[in-house]
Amino acid sequence: MAQRQGWSRRRKWAVGLGVPLALLLLLALLFRWDWLIPIAEAQASAALGRPVTIQHLHVSLGRTTTVTLEGLEIGNPPGFDADRPLAAVPKLRVALDAMAFLRDRSLVIPSVALEQPQVALRAQEDGRNNYSFPASEAGSGGPPPLIGALILRDARVHALLAGLKADFTVALATEEPEGEPPRLLARAEGTYAAQPITAELRGGAILNLRDPNQPWPVELRLANGPTRVNLQGTLQDPLAFGGANLRLDLAGPDMARLTPLVGVPIPPTPPFRVTGKLDYAHEEGAFRFTEVAGKLGNSDLNGAFAITPGGERPVLAADLASRSVDLADLGGFIGTTPVQADTPGATREQRRQAAREEASPRLLPDTPVSVPRLRFADIHLRYRAAQIKGRGMPFDSMEMRLDIDDGVIRLRPLRFGIGQGGIGTTATLTPQENGALRAQAEIELRRVDISRLMQAAGAGGAGTLGGVGRIDSTGRSLAELLGRGDGALTVVTVGGNLSALLVDLSGLQFGNALLSALGIPARTEIECLIGDFGLRRGQLSVQTLLLDTDSYLVSGGGEASLARETLDLWMKTESKRFTIGSLPTPIGITGRFKEPSIRPAVGELAARAGAAAGLGVLFPPLALLPTIQLGVGENNRCEALSEAGRRRGR
Repeated sequence: MAQRQGWSRRRKWAVGLGVPLALLLLLALLFRWDWLIPIAEAQASAALGRPVTIQHLHVSLGRTTTVTLEGLEIGNPPGFDADRPLAAVPKLRVALDAMAFLRDRSLVIPSVALEQPQVALRAQEDGRNNYSFPASEAGSGGPPPLIGALILRDARVHALLAGLKADFTVALATEEPEGEPPRLLARAEGTYAAQPITAELRGGAILNLRDPNQPWPVELRLANGPTRVNLQGTLQDPLAFGGANLRLDLAGPDMARLTPLVGVPIPPTPPFRVTGKLDYAHEEGAFRFTEVAGKLGNSDLNGAFAITPGGERPVLAADLASRSVDLADLGGFIGTTPVQADTPGATREQRRQAAREEASPRLLPDTPVSVPRLRFADIHLRYRAAQIKGRGMPFDSMEMRLDIDDGVIRLRPLRFGIGQGGIGTTATLTPQENGALRAQAEIELRRVDISRLMQAAGAGGAGTLGGVGRIDSTGRSLAELLGRGDGALTVVTVGGNLSALLVDLSGLQFGNALLSALGIPARTEIECLIGDFGLRRGQLSVQTLLLDTDSYLVSGGGEASLARETLDLWMKTESKRFTIGSLPTPIGITGRFKEPSIRPAVGELAARAGAAAGLGVLFPPLALLPTIQLGVGENNRCEALSEAGRRRGR
């Protein structure tokens, strides 16, 4: 009896254990990893914020566990084509180091292989795109995964980016030379910034982060329209762009064409070529272009750039210098064409634009400033030029500090060196709601050496020039700002040679004609020249214009319209020693700024000249003495003219 009871208990235990074991064995035999697809899809969709679908899932367990996904698709966000997903991967194979995970929970991925992946990047005019993923709310806090190699087979990426006017395709593949680590090969073709683009990239083992002692080689050649980019060197940490030892070479007909490539607006320039070292500063999150050396038109360019993307606006910081600069190369910063019709390397369009400006009756640049472009990035620029060259250029050196913050431009200051003195300008330009700029600027000329002006013009001379000026205006271009401005300008010259000053600074033909009309002999020495001008709504009025030489006293008056670029001036010569040929006859200077004409003043212009002389308003008031002394120092002759004006005005 007892024996039968024992047997019965053993049979119950055997049945109790055997049935579950049999069920587990049956489950193992019948188990399909596809049963876990809904869980994997849900987790991936939640992490990416996009619909994720998987057709098949298989896992091969072992020391190196292999996970294979088939028919993987990552969908688009709302508002994009649902029939063409962001990414479609027929087969994805990931190798995981299971022992490393069990040992210290580190995630080591020896390889990732993708078969024929297709990616469709889309960006709309309003800035929305299908490739920006929501940021993770909570990170793991652990180290990033170590990825050995990414193997791509027949990969295609098609980018259609409306804001960048881009439509190009990138073909990517991994070359696997026998006995060598895999290498990346990528080729791009299409359009970018409405210009044809072609590119070829050759790299090392993709994402090879497991051996930091093996730098990742990079060789990139890119052509976007006429712009050429070459990048060559190595990266120590390719995912983080760390440990960069790269040389970047840029060349093209106009730096403005780099704007869509670098993400920062750049004014038009003449043909350029620069080379330098490219790296990434992790602390600041900035891409740095250092040891820059190159040419910009007829000027050399050296220094460093740093671009910090992200944030509300990208930030460009630059510290640049030139040993020798032609100011015409910087014309794009004020709205003029920075090339001449004969500039080497200029494009056909640049030559046509230069010819149009040359043929235009207008002198002042009227290219509108793009306020949205100003607000696109914050810019902090320091620039120094040791020598300034160019036809008839009077300046010796230049120094500028420019800051653009949220579209507000600040020059503090812009200085031109001339001999022992110089010209300094401080200015603030603030964007207005109507798309114009509010400009407030001051200018100071302090003890400018006239001999330096004369040497630049190929002539001799001596003396000192000084003065102050200011302007307050609103407009969309330099021409509008001057044509609508309010302000004043006072200039003072002591010493020098009248013939050299008028002929060499105003142009040979016009200067000679002016001297002849005034009846003044050549090489007359200047004792004092004072000009005091007022600006009201773009109308420049001559309040005082007086030139005192050793034998003559020349006075002037009238107005000039900066908006219409027209002249309505008169000048009159009085000899200090009466002769039969010294009877005063005023002359008129009329016409446009670009083509002034000189003839005897008649009618209203002559009447105004006589009335002004009779009232004694031509002599400088004593209030100008501080300006005279600031600009040129104490000068008895200029002070005597001011005293004469005070006596005549009683």
